[in-house]
Amino acid sequence: MIKNISLEISRFWFKIKRCLFCLKMKIKRKLSQTDKQKLIRMSLIGLIGLIVIGFVAVIGVFAWFSKDLPTPSTVVRREGFSSRVYDRNGNVLYDLFDDAKRFPVTWEDLPDYLKKATIAIEDKSFYQHKGFDPLTPFRIAYNLVFKRRLIGGSTLTQQLVKNVLLTSERNVIRKIREFILAVQIEQRYTKDEILLMYLNEAPYGGPIWGVGPASERYFGKNVSELNLAESVILAGLPQRPSVYSPYSSTPKAYVDRSKDVLSRMREDGIISSEVAEETLTEIDNYQFQTKNSDIKAPHFVFWIREQLVERYGESVVSGSGLQITTSLDLDIQTKVEEIVKEEMEKAQDLGISNGAAIVVDPRDGQVLAMVGSKDYFSEEIDGQFNVASQALRQPGSAIKPVTYLTAIRKGYTASSLIMDAPVVFPGVGGQKDYEPKNYNGQYNGPMSLRSALANSINTTAVKTLARVGVEEMLSMAYEMGISTLEPTAENLSRFGLAVTLGGAEVKMTELTAAYSAFANGGKKVSLQPILKVEDRTGRVLEEYKPVSLKQVVSPQEAFLISHILSDNEARSLTFGTVSGLVIPNYQVAVKTGTTNDKRDNWAIGWTPNLLTTVWVGNNDNSPMGRVASGVSGATPIWKRIMAEMVAKREKQDFSIPSGIISVEVDKISGYKAHDGFPARPEYFIQGTED
Repeated sequence: MIKNISLEISRFWFKIKRCLFCLKMKIKRKLSQTDKQKLIRMSLIGLIGLIVIGFVAVIGVFAWFSKDLPTPSTVVRREGFSSRVYDRNGNVLYDLFDDAKRFPVTWEDLPDYLKKATIAIEDKSFYQHKGFDPLTPFRIAYNLVFKRRLIGGSTLTQQLVKNVLLTSERNVIRKIREFILAVQIEQRYTKDEILLMYLNEAPYGGPIWGVGPASERYFGKNVSELNLAESVILAGLPQRPSVYSPYSSTPKAYVDRSKDVLSRMREDGIISSEVAEETLTEIDNYQFQTKNSDIKAPHFVFWIREQLVERYGESVVSGSGLQITTSLDLDIQTKVEEIVKEEMEKAQDLGISNGAAIVVDPRDGQVLAMVGSKDYFSEEIDGQFNVASQALRQPGSAIKPVTYLTAIRKGYTASSLIMDAPVVFPGVGGQKDYEPKNYNGQYNGPMSLRSALANSINTTAVKTLARVGVEEMLSMAYEMGISTLEPTAENLSRFGLAVTLGGAEVKMTELTAAYSAFANGGKKVSLQPILKVEDRTGRVLEEYKPVSLKQVVSPQEAFLISHILSDNEARSLTFGTVSGLVIPNYQVAVKTGTTNDKRDNWAIGWTPNLLTTVWVGNNDNSPMGRVASGVSGATPIWKRIMAEMVAKREKQDFSIPSGIISVEVDKISGYKAHDGFPARPEYFIQGTED
């Protein structure tokens, strides 16, 4: 389409030139010499007039956009307004500027490497241009037309204007104002003065503004003492400090950014390739100063902070005075942190070094607690890594409810018989035969679907998946909200029948949101960590309001899964009647899971108004020494959290929806009770009981 438009424009321009040429020739033939001179004089006067009008118009545009601009004569730090994060009850979780130092450094304080590294990565033509890149307007126009986004390169001078005198909002008017101020600043200050002001005003992560505070916070030293590696690290941070800060939820992202800085310095002839390689090795192994902070719920805070930065930009979130009310309950959060830490200390002998937990209200997805590791500040276990939101881990048997849900949708009932016996599935395309094994190495013969799911039998789960189809099971999981199980061609080729035993990776947040559908009657929820965001004047920028949720599982299907997984008698074959899965006096559904290689162990359980997901394992994905699903690992953490929390919430059992009937069935065959043989009650979706 673009080629066609270009061709038409070329043709149109050719026609115009041909017409002008013909007109010129006619004029030459008909006009006298005197008339020709008059025509030339008139043309020159017209051209001069157009130039004057254009010049006046440009001056007028500049005057119009300059009338309300701040004066560039005092480029000093604006007073930053603390952006605060609160829990749902008004308790402060984190004050972005509460402990920040903001002080200027002098030109003499700045190491030469810091100056050169900053210019190399941010604005290599800084000492040549007059405050702006002449090609920027064309890039802006191109991006507006073809990408529908306002994107354009900014010089260091323009970034200084944005950091100090203007906001980071993205629109054409702000870009024009930024351009005008940059030109004025370039006329008033020397290049060295502008670079110094930039380094004193640039954001370096959270409450850290300026290279002076950044040097003290990250390295524990004065900026004048920085070496090459430290200078390179700092030079790379201002572009996106919420990602590149070593204290962020991506604590190693600064390494790749530093590599880019070193590459630019090498290209500009500042350092040699050998020095670049040596410096990168030092950067990769750098030990930053321990971060001391009064932050509460750090994994949760930085999780929601990343979301807000995506919506509003770094500078708005870091220093515009936002008041952020979250769904977190600090009392619940504190208790969950305590439980995770205590239980992980008990599990050290099992070769388990870390644990994570999420507590939500499954009715709307509001996050009440999030613990991403047993200790955020622990370097030994890489504690800043948020397992709850960032990690991809295998769910083990915790994914089996999706397989059985798919079977129920295809006409299976809770009393349908499935044979628990050794089975071999022939390999396809040269692959090995697949022979699933039960956890205890034993087999139980014919089992009802209820008993097979409740006791987490492997062979029956694989056989059931073979009957209902991998694609259908993945489609169900994806529809419920597990994005990593999308039934794409790639996934279908990668995942086989072992997917029902947890052979595919999931995110803890997505598994939590998906299983909320079992608790809330089949409705899909997304996790909701933010309730309200206000600016410093109290204007509401966003606010959570209940919405109509999509029904992805029928109420009857959700009830059957929840009822089966809350049936203590049904699971007694594997777990016994007295186990860590029982919360006395409460009807609680729960599913555990352990991967075959013992790298991941899970417990996820729910009532209609509370759901808790717990994971334990090792961040480096090494196997745990010993863990028994349902007895050790995640289960004790899960039970303590649930027992603590359900007692403080309204007691709710799983209500029986319309369309569910109770029928007496034969204990052995699962068919309707007959001839006085031992029977038991079973729930059916109406119409499937025969």
